[in-house]
Amino acid sequence: MTRADELTGRLARCYSGAIYDAMRERELPSGVLPADIRLLDPARRIAGPAFTVAGSRKPELSVHDCLLSWTRFLAAAPRGHVVVCQPSDLTLAHMGELSAETLHGRGVAGYVVDGGARDCEFILELGFGVACRYTTPADIAGAWSIDELGGEIVVGEVVVRTGDHVLADRDGVVVVAAPDVAVVVARAEELAATESDLRVALREGMDPEEAYLRYGVF
Repeated sequence: MTRADELTGRLARCYSGAIYDAMRERELPSGVLPADIRLLDPARRIAGPAFTVAGSRKPELSVHDCLLSWTRFLAAAPRGHVVVCQPSDLTLAHMGELSAETLHGRGVAGYVVDGGARDCEFILELGFGVACRYTTPADIAGAWSIDELGGEIVVGEVVVRTGDHVLADRDGVVVVAAPDVAVVVARAEELAATESDLRVALREGMDPEEAYLRYGVF
């Protein structure tokens, strides 16, 4: 197992709230994506280094050229990464069944899009992690295509670069910049352990003020 794989595994065992708290302590940008970008399956979590995708509407584009651009992206998405897509569009589905099947089969860890998805029953049955703003039957064919792979994108107020780390869980999606991820994950693990001790103390009847003063978190 590589160090990157080990770090991804540790991130996946964290929860987004602890990651956020660890980033806040260090006065880092919050990294929290807009609240309406949600997992299709809230019980599934996505974690891994980001691979960024940017695209835009091109109504003059042929269906053939649109799908050729899309399939080239599917072939380029790296194994073990979380695709983060900024489609600059809020009307179409930027993920569907066959694309999810392809990415899942190639070992991609998940897909986060500031846009839409379709074929959701099939995606849920497949077990591939997708987070999106909305669902719609309308697909991209002849209307939208990829502009750039691996570049810097902005989702909400969060700058996302390939190599940053992504965690999506029931609470939402958070992105940690690559230079900060090791220290943020380590601190999140410490916070989770402390909160576990605090939880036991509260269950045993400790006064909440006393518990906060003892453990320093709440």
